Amino acid sequence: MAAQFLLNLFIAMLWVLLNDEVPPRFSTFMTGFVVGIGILYTLYRFYGTQFYLKRVFAVIQLIFIFNWELLMSSYTVLKQIMTPKLNITPGIFTYETQLETDWEITALALLLTLTPGSVVMEVNPEGDTFYIHAMDIETSKDAVLRSIGKFEQAIMEVTR
Repeated sequence: MAAQFLLNLFIAMLWVLLNDEVPPRFSTFMTGFVVGIGILYTLYRFYGTQFYLKRVFAVIQLIFIFNWELLMSSYTVLKQIMTPKLNITPGIFTYETQLETDWEITALALLLTLTPGSVVMEVNPEGDTFYIHAMDIETSKDAVLRSIGKFEQAIMEVTR
């Protein structure tokens, strides 16, 4: 992936040099970068790895998913807090994950902890089970499980 990006930068710099402009312009560099993307996209199957922009788009998608889940869970927690009578039943549940590497497991635990209403209390030593505390186990467990599913899928697209 990094080799493809560096090769794309090389193609862009070569484009700037071949245009022979006295003050090199940024627009010429960007044109060369886009041409390099086209060249690398047509040749990426010969590298034996996936095209590097696919992973960049997956990271951007993960960021958007996290922001959406953060907004929705913040709204749910705010709605719970603003009710005159606090009617919640906190609880702990377990979740079996499909993620394998330490980086993936850590990323999922951090994303879940950063969204309001749920906290990852512990991950078992094998790394396949999360112990999650939910603010309202009756209503928010389904929302947390939905969020976990979205996060897991997005993390697997980024890392694999």
